[in-house]
Amino acid sequence: MATVNIARVDGLSPQDRDILAFEAGWWRHPGAKEQAIKDTFGMSTTRYYQVLAGLIDRPEALAADPALVNRLRERRDARRRGRGRSV
Repeated sequence: MATVNIARVDGLSPQDRDILAFEAGWWRHPGAKEQAIKDTFGMSTTRYYQVLAGLIDRPEALAADPALVNRLRERRDARRRGRGRSV
């Protein structure tokens, strides 16, 4: 897997960078993703996904890892379409 090039991107907090890195490779963590979120970030999965949803809409995140952010946006948009919500 390619290394996420996020160290040089302005406008992202260390937590933002950590969340992008986690999303790029969360499957490497043993156990369920929900537990890995709690162990890594000390937040509920609900809060994590709220933060992630805001993060992937930011141009700084797109600049940091376009492939990852576009993939996450596509998944989000597909879920919205599946629920009958407008995108």
